[in-house]
Amino acid sequence: MTVLDVRELTKRFGGLVAVNGVHFQVYAGELLGLFGPNGAGKTTLFNLISGSLKPDDGEILFYGRPITTLPPHARARKGIGRTFQVVQVFGELTVLENVLTALAHQSLARWLPLGRYDVPARRRAAMQLLEQVGLASRWSERARNLPLGMLKRLEVARSLALQPKLLLLDEPLGGLSLREADQLLEVILGLKGRITMILVEHNVRLALPVCGRALVMDAGQVIAEGRPEEIRRDPRVIEAYLGDDEGA
Repeated sequence: MTVLDVRELTKRFGGLVAVNGVHFQVYAGELLGLFGPNGAGKTTLFNLISGSLKPDDGEILFYGRPITTLPPHARARKGIGRTFQVVQVFGELTVLENVLTALAHQSLARWLPLGRYDVPARRRAAMQLLEQVGLASRWSERARNLPLGMLKRLEVARSLALQPKLLLLDEPLGGLSLREADQLLEVILGLKGRITMILVEHNVRLALPVCGRALVMDAGQVIAEGRPEEIRRDPRVIEAYLGDDEGA
């Protein structure tokens, strides 16, 4: 089943064509990687999908229905969730409270048996999410005291609380140590097949192996598409990342 259908998207900023006629599909349950060197257009494309930007040309379909003109909050209601390059959590709240606030914005009928909205059931739902991201033991800590790697995992838990049909991960490995990146990728791997995801990332070497399929952009266009082993061998990808110490 096609979850997302991107059709000939184009975005211009003055004389700069940041995204130029990009088209691809995302299928149910897959983890699609979107890669490219700095300035390739992947962040602009990500913002077009999330609704932060409007395209100049092209169309976006979500489960066959057009969402091209919908603002971010309307896309979120339809089931498109996202994380951010700059982590957005509540520093003064505990880890558990951060997830509880996200649950409060979602109908809990799917989380709680028989629609029970009691506090213990809410806490159990939140703790289940924290277990998924490896933060259950840190539930009582203030979010502001967590290192960046844990904050990014907390943001994933908050995103999952909204029960998205499609989760957009915006350069989640940025700023992380190798160990932190491995821990976050392990969380993402645990979600693979259960939720449809698009992983936008600069670091091909670390993130490509977890993807079932990948697109690589350069100069606003998709220059390669395929499975990880095909992407690694593609001469266009090698050329795009030439001289980039985080390349393929």
